[in-house]
Formats: sequence, C-alpha cells, structure tokens
Amino acid sequence: MATHTEQLTPPAVRIGALTRSFGPRTVLDGIDLEIPPGQFVALLGHSGSGKSTLLRAIAGLDHEVTGSGELRAPQQVSVVFQDSRLLPWRRVLDNVVLGARGRDARERGIAALAEVGLAGRSDAWPSQLSGGEAQRAALARSLVWEPELLLADEPFGALDALTRIKMHTLLRELWERHRPSVLLVTHDVDEAIVLADRVLVLEGGRIGLDLAIEVPHPRSYRDPLLAEYGERLLAALGVDHAHQTAASQGATS
Repeated sequence: MATHTEQLTPPAVRIGALTRSFGPRTVLDGIDLEIPPGQFVALLGHSGSGKSTLLRAIAGLDHEVTGSGELRAPQQVSVVFQDSRLLPWRRVLDNVVLGARGRDARERGIAALAEVGLAGRSDAWPSQLSGGEAQRAALARSLVWEPELLLADEPFGALDALTRIKMHTLLRELWERHRPSVLLVTHDVDEAIVLADRVLVLEGGRIGLDLAIEVPHPRSYRDPLLAEYGERLLAALGVDHAHQTAASQGATS
C-alpha cells in the first residue's frame, strides 16, 4: 500500500497506453506503467517480447511510439547497455566524462571511478580493461550525470558468472547510495529477484505480472524466501521449474 508521501509524489516514470509496432507486428500494446521515485524495478520477458523497446522508449531513443496516453520520464536519465560502449580512442576518464557539463566534470568522473572500484585507472585505455571493468566504467559514466532514472539494458549479460555476481553487489550499493529510480532489463529471473524490489513480466505486449519482492536486503541466491518468487516468475514466463532446474544443472556441470 502506498504511503501518503508516495501518493503526493509524482512518479519518476509514467506511461499510459504506449504502443509500438514494427510493420504488422505490435510489440508494445497499450502499456501502462508507473515507477515511483527511487524504486528499483526489473523487467523480464522472452527474447523479442519488447523489453529493450520499452526501455528505449522511456529513454527517449525511440520516437515511433504511439498511443493515446503519455510517456513521462525525468530529464536526467542515464542508460547502461550490455556493451559498455567505451570509445577505444579515448582513455577511461575521457569516456566517463564524455558530454558531461560543468567545470568539475573531471573531478566528478574521478570520484565516480573510485566509487566503482576503478580508482587509478583514469588514464587506462578501454582495451586494457576486463569485461567487468569496462562495465564498471560504464556505470561510472552514468553516475557522472547524477541521474534521476537509470535504465540498464541487460548490462551484465556478457559477463562470466562470478563477475556478474560482483556487479550485482556493486549496482545495488550504488543504488542505495544515490537512490535513482532504476529499470533493469534482464532475462535472468535470479538476477531480477536478488536485485529488484519489484519485478515486471512483459508478455503479449503488456505487463502480465507486477510482483513486489518483499524480502530484505542483502539477498542471497540461495535464500529459500526467494524461491516462491522465482517459481511465480518462471510460471508467468511459461517456464517449467523442473526444466529450469535441469538447465541450470547442465550449465554448471
């Protein structure tokens, strides 16, 4: 139940009747969604379900969305993609502060790099960074803009399992420190329930499930309290739990 303060505070993101079609195929079919300020939300869905399309619309990167409603997002929005998108001909700090305004931009960049554990790597070239370090630099770049809304499109999908877990901890710590609203697009149910306080499932062009994760942080992948949430999300995705378990065991064998 929303508190009196939450009711008076306008949402960070408000979407009404948002539609996006590609030729004859409708990917987003009248989406309605609100994200309160400071909420950490994960968005799940099958490949091609429109997760990234929705994120791009909120980010203002897709101008072909239509609908009878509205699309509202704050002015300060940062986006982190699966690919760190660092420019190889610029050093790490120059990548982090690219486009940032203000005389103190470089100082903010150095501070952001320290926050993500890359202190002392300002003068490194992107080619000298590991995959995890490159994503840390991408997170630092998003922090420099001091965003009200952080949009993350499967930012850890290309990382190995151990690095991904470390990045989960980092992202949650950064969220707790800065408190932007977060929309994390992921295909990983475990990632969603460990990180987010609310998980959405996109199905058939609409939000098929909107689930609050009422388990205190920090959370562990092995926490039995999360198992029921995982099963509900897998069911909403049409994935049999036994098949999911067998697939996980096969991937780690």
